[in-house]
Amino acid sequence: MTLTGNWSYPNAIRFGAGRIAELSEACAQAAITKPLLVTDRGLAGLPITKVALDIMEAAGLGRGLFAEVDPNPNEKNLAAGVEAYKAGGYDGVIAFGGGSGLDLGKMVAFMAGQTRPVWDFEDIGDWWTRADIDAIAPIVAVPTTAGTGAEVGRASVITNSQTHEKKIIFHPNVLPSVVICDPELTVGMPKPITAGTGLDAFAHCVEAFSSPHYHPMSQGIALEGMRLVKQYLPRVYADGSDIEARAQMMSAAIMGATAFQKGLGAIHAMSHPIGAVFNSHHGTTNAICMPAVLDFNADTIRQRLDMAAAYLGIEGGFAGFSVFVQELNDQLGIPRTLAEIGADPLRIDELAEMAIQDPSCGGNPVGLNVASFKALFQRCM
Repeated sequence: MTLTGNWSYPNAIRFGAGRIAELSEACAQAAITKPLLVTDRGLAGLPITKVALDIMEAAGLGRGLFAEVDPNPNEKNLAAGVEAYKAGGYDGVIAFGGGSGLDLGKMVAFMAGQTRPVWDFEDIGDWWTRADIDAIAPIVAVPTTAGTGAEVGRASVITNSQTHEKKIIFHPNVLPSVVICDPELTVGMPKPITAGTGLDAFAHCVEAFSSPHYHPMSQGIALEGMRLVKQYLPRVYADGSDIEARAQMMSAAIMGATAFQKGLGAIHAMSHPIGAVFNSHHGTTNAICMPAVLDFNADTIRQRLDMAAAYLGIEGGFAGFSVFVQELNDQLGIPRTLAEIGADPLRIDELAEMAIQDPSCGGNPVGLNVASFKALFQRCM
C-alpha cells in the first residue's frame, strides 16, 4: 500500500513522503502570495526549514521567517509574530513545526487583523463570534512532528505569561486551508520527542474514546488511532528512519485531533497547568498522567475499554489495557512521576485550582473537583 493521498477531511490534506515539494502549490491553493513561515527557535536553523524556505523563494514567495516561538507559546510570542507579519506586508502564514509552531502560526494569521486582545477569543460560549472573520489570514500548515494534530484543529493553546494559565483560543476559520503531511520531515525527531508526541496522539484518542458525549464518528476514529499508535510508535521509536511507521504516526496524530472534538478529560486538564507553570513537554506530561486518570475513571470506562482492548489485541480487557499503557510508557523512556520532569509537589493546591478551570474537564467521564485533582496530582508526583 502506498501511503500517499489527497484528503478533504477535516480539511484539505496532501499526505505523503516528499510532498513538502508542493509547498508553493499549497500556498497558491490557499491564495497566499507572500507567506510568513512561523516556526519555533529549535527548528529555525534545521535543514527541513531551509528546504521549505528554499521552495518558497524559488516560487517567488520570498523567504519570510518568524521563529521567536517558545515551547509553550505565549501572548508575548504572539505579539512579536503579529508585528513581524504586519511589518513584512505578508498575506498568509505557513505554520511549520510541532504544536508550538503550528499553534502560534495559526494565531498570528488570526490576530494580525483583529482589534481586540487575544484573550477575548477564548473558547468560551460564543466568544469566537467577536472576531472579524474577513481579517483572518489564510493558513498552510506543515507539521514536523506526529502528535498534537494542530494541523487539523480550529484552535490554538496559548499560555498567559502573567497567570501561567494555558488558554484555548478558538475560531472555525483558524482551521488551516491546506495541510502538507510529509513523514520525511519527522525523520530527524529525537527519540524523546518521537515518544512524547506519539503519546500525545494516543492520549487524544484514549480521552476522546472515553468521553461520555455522543459522537460515533469520533469514537471510530479514536479507536483506529489507538491501534496505529500501538502498532507503529514502538517501531518508529526503535528506528527513526522507518518511513512507513512515521507516516502511520502522522495519520494517528491527525486522527487524534479529529476525534477529540468528542471531548478530552482529566489527562489534559492536568497536563495544561503543568506545562504552563513548569514548561514541560505536553505529550510527555500527558503520558505520565494517563495511568492515574485511567484508574480514577475505571468504574465508568471499564466496559468501553474492554471493547477497545479486544480490538487492539490486548488481553485482559480494561485491566490489560491499563497494564499496556504503563508498559508502553516504560518502553519509550517516559518518566513515572511529574517530579522527574520538574514539577514541584509543594504546588499541588495551585495546580488543582488551575486544572478544575481547564475546559478539558468537560469531556471527562467522571465528575471532577479540586479535591479529586489534588489526589491525582499527588499520585502522579
